[in-house]
Amino acid sequence: MTDEIPVPDDLPTTVAGALERAARLFPEREALVEGDLRLTFPQLLEAADEAARALIATGIEAGDRVAIWAPNCAEWVIASAAIHRVGAVLVPLNTRFKGNEAAYILNTSRARLLFTVTDFLDTDYVALLGDRAEVPHLEHVVVLRGRAPQGCTSWGDFLARASSVPVDAAARRAAAIGPDDLADILFTSGTTGKPKGAMLLHSVLVRAYWAWASVVGLQEGDRYLIVNPFFHSFGLNSGILACELKGATMIPHAVFDVPAVMKRVEEEKVTMLPGPPAIYQTMLDHPERDTYDTSTLRLSVTGAAAVPVEMIRRMREELTFTTIVTGYGLTEAHGMATMCRHDDDPEIISQTSGRAIPDVEVLVVDEDGNEVPRGESGEIVIRGYVVMPGYFENPEATAEAIDADGWLHTGDIGVMDDDGNLRITDRIKDMFIVGGFNAYPAEIEGVILRHPAVNQVAVVGVPDQRMGEVGMAFVVLRPGASLDEAELVSWCREEMANYKVPRHVRIVDSLPLNASNKVLKFQLRDEGVASLQQH
Repeated sequence: MTDEIPVPDDLPTTVAGALERAARLFPEREALVEGDLRLTFPQLLEAADEAARALIATGIEAGDRVAIWAPNCAEWVIASAAIHRVGAVLVPLNTRFKGNEAAYILNTSRARLLFTVTDFLDTDYVALLGDRAEVPHLEHVVVLRGRAPQGCTSWGDFLARASSVPVDAAARRAAAIGPDDLADILFTSGTTGKPKGAMLLHSVLVRAYWAWASVVGLQEGDRYLIVNPFFHSFGLNSGILACELKGATMIPHAVFDVPAVMKRVEEEKVTMLPGPPAIYQTMLDHPERDTYDTSTLRLSVTGAAAVPVEMIRRMREELTFTTIVTGYGLTEAHGMATMCRHDDDPEIISQTSGRAIPDVEVLVVDEDGNEVPRGESGEIVIRGYVVMPGYFENPEATAEAIDADGWLHTGDIGVMDDDGNLRITDRIKDMFIVGGFNAYPAEIEGVILRHPAVNQVAVVGVPDQRMGEVGMAFVVLRPGASLDEAELVSWCREEMANYKVPRHVRIVDSLPLNASNKVLKFQLRDEGVASLQQH
């Protein structure tokens, strides 16, 4: 496949325009399917504009931040489209967040309205958020599903507000959005442990995900089971936006459970199923796999963790995937930088994250910013239209991430081969990836240090067959304190999102330090891996 991707003349310059174009080009196609709900693209546009008019009636202005804290569901799609249609800025929240983690992002973004749920996996997010006085900018809470407690509005009551606003109000708002206007702020943790809001632009998202969907081979009539969470760029843009651009059907899926996924693949004749490698590995090894008809599966996009070459062979031979693509991206680059091409060898797909997407430069450089020879490792840097304009209201962090020549410094270590394929080998920032979720040791360590028995802690990622990597915490206790591993893990589950919780804890007398008194994490990682192999 060449790297030239034809761009249609009618490609819109805004996310809001993508849905309008889909309604015009694919009037008979199902856009959104969940349970008994089946909306065509024109019906989805109508539903989005009804919710957009309700936002206008509530007083939401262009540029206001509106948050969504909910699992993948039809209302998520409609609410996010409504936010974009009125020119507001979408701020998604991770469904695994605890109340204090959500409050930090709501406060930092100064979100005026929150869409959420009160009944997901026995979790009531409104109750989790707690005292609304802690989030003073948050004026409205709309409950998409579940009971709306006092001080909140139900989805139905919210939509009823639309009747007070002219029918064409949403379309007028959408037409006023500029290509360089903010569409989303996606919060990503940094080495400091405090999440920072990457600002993503309308025109860049449309251009980037047209390229993404074209490389993958997504096409009109595809049926896309979106298991990747909507709060992540993978689910939001590779999912919702890509479907709108290509005329594919969105089938939101809230909780990954292999039999439930295979059942939906059979019922909805799913053709596109992306996700982290753990999803396919679990499907391939599931004892009930042969009881479901998954023969419609054609497209797969994976990554965010090491992908065994044998798994790719099995996906092609034992499942019916003809296209399997891996890629590399980060939120600060609108979620993408490199991709394999669908006709690459299994070894390339397994062992690399592919080549730079068109019109984007990716280099591997040394500490002075000079490109290293092919085959040698260095920091991965990215330049081109996908690089974010910066972190929301954080010029210092922006200047640290993007240099004067426009290169985004990823903090990831990689090696590039002679064909430009990139292999991610390590992370300067020590980040590790748990089942597709980025986990940042500094953030986790900051929480664990709040435990009264803990004096010092260092967290590293160690290999895990199912999740790719999981956290291992090395803990030095305070004098006279006692704490066992299970107690600390249990405490962590109360204090942080599940994927951040260390799966392994080692109580140690001291942490290994270098001459600058920095913890030698590579040494701890090696010790951790060795201890797991002994068990």
